[in-house]
Amino acid sequence: MTLEIITPDKSLFRGNEISLVQMPGLDGLFEVLENHAPMIAALKEGKIKVIDQKNQTLWFDIKGGIAEILNNKVLVLAS
Repeated sequence: MTLEIITPDKSLFRGNEISLVQMPGLDGLFEVLENHAPMIAALKEGKIKVIDQKNQTLWFDIKGGIAEILNNKVLVLAS
């Protein structure tokens, strides 16, 4: 699965070997795995957890934003 996290100032992350993405949705944390159904979700302040296919975990702090999941690509427009 591919993940891209973008802020108005810069690109925080871009990778295509992702196994799991956990994000802070408005109603709580949710996870996205490969072949997830298409969706758009609003995000609140918190941490995005990313696990790659080598089982390494990365964390990114965001203040909010929008996530789009479509065709094994996760795009996060974060503030």
